[in-house]
Amino acid sequence: MKKTILLLSLSAIVNFSCSNTKESKNGSDNTNSTVLSTDEKKDSTNIKHFFNSALTEGKSYEWLRDLTQNIGGRLSGSPEAAKAVLWGEKLMKDIGLDSVWLQPVMVPHWVRGEKEEANYTVNGEQKNVPICALGFSIATPSNGLTAEVIEVKSLDEAKEMGNKLKDKIVFFNGAFDNTLINTFHAYGGCVGQRFSGARVCSEFGAKGVIVRSMTNGIDDYPHTGSMGYGDIPKDQYIPAAAISSRAAEILSKDLKENPNLKFYFKQSCETLPDAPSHNVIGEIKGTEELEKIIVVGGHLDSWDLGEGAHDDGTGVVQSLEVAYLFKKNNIKPKNTIRIVFFMNEENGTRGAKEYAKQAKQNNEIHVAGLESDAGGHTPRGFSIDANENNTQLLKSWKKLLAPYGLHDLLKGGSGADISPLKNDEITLVGYRPDSQRYFDYHHTSIDTFDKVNKRELELGSASMASLVYLMDKYLYTEDKVKP
Repeated sequence: MKKTILLLSLSAIVNFSCSNTKESKNGSDNTNSTVLSTDEKKDSTNIKHFFNSALTEGKSYEWLRDLTQNIGGRLSGSPEAAKAVLWGEKLMKDIGLDSVWLQPVMVPHWVRGEKEEANYTVNGEQKNVPICALGFSIATPSNGLTAEVIEVKSLDEAKEMGNKLKDKIVFFNGAFDNTLINTFHAYGGCVGQRFSGARVCSEFGAKGVIVRSMTNGIDDYPHTGSMGYGDIPKDQYIPAAAISSRAAEILSKDLKENPNLKFYFKQSCETLPDAPSHNVIGEIKGTEELEKIIVVGGHLDSWDLGEGAHDDGTGVVQSLEVAYLFKKNNIKPKNTIRIVFFMNEENGTRGAKEYAKQAKQNNEIHVAGLESDAGGHTPRGFSIDANENNTQLLKSWKKLLAPYGLHDLLKGGSGADISPLKNDEITLVGYRPDSQRYFDYHHTSIDTFDKVNKRELELGSASMASLVYLMDKYLYTEDKVKP
């Protein structure tokens, strides 16, 4: 009896394996159940070739290793950012793009200075706090800043406190809403306190601002990011820093028991004069619509604490691998495919603005844009910023994309670097991988190469190449886009 059961089990495994093999030859797990037209069958085959090439002969992972391990963090205006520009230019030439050039742009140059420090004392015990300055913040006095702390959960609550903030360090402790499945929505719900907290609180005489890090996890890593002072006078600027989420939890508890505790922090950051830099641009020339451009890109700069792996080294190498996969599979696009490594997304979007400005001045016709700036995790789909007709057209490609896990084709934003190109005709798309782990690393010292999974990265490159292929083939005809 046992032998019979074993034979039946082995037979089931073999049948299941053979069934999967048949399905995989068709390029997916469910293509057999989907009726495809002749053109769609050809498209399905080409998409399968993109995935096969990326997963067996892809270059993105080694490119990312080189960028992160040999250059590292690439804050705008830094020597590392300048090295990354030369790295990107050489790489584009090495893979044989038809033309490669550097587009000059002046970028902000903020420097962190010495490692920040922070602590406070309760019941005779000094507690050291993981802290980092926020981008564009001013420094504290050279001997640091000490003041009583007042806790708020939002900008609105800070405004309601009004003059109670005078001479205090304001502690913004608004946490992510962890009931939101898309963690970018949670980020959007509280990032305002990081960006505008110092500006709001300075109006009421606060001495400084510390902000809970923008993450859905509880960890010991402070997350940096941009902040701004708006149009307030420079003599009203106050220093702003982020503390780790675990430190925020502990500080909040200690404040309830010791409401008059004093917090100390010290940072020596400063903003230097703007520095020269470049966007890195390369093209595969179109065979039929040479003057029409589909731009694909990510941002080359990163924050300085880590290696800029998920943000946005992955986006840069995936964008270039789109071109590599087209060339590898001998796919000749109708439109010109332009790869752009944008500079200064993190603290100014100067590269994006300069690119859009030059495109307008040169009367360039951009018919589509695709941006990767959401990390290198497992592909989930794309968000679409387009007119209704083109939105519906992209959604109709789900039967070709869903077999590869690309189920989400949703109306939404595209990305900070391609959004300045927006008009009524252009179709802008954001690549959307799974977001659950992204804010574990975002803007931290642990955004490093080892946090990127090779297979997930390669699946993302193939996903992007597939969408670009479909947009190039179907999205635009002569009567849809007029010069």
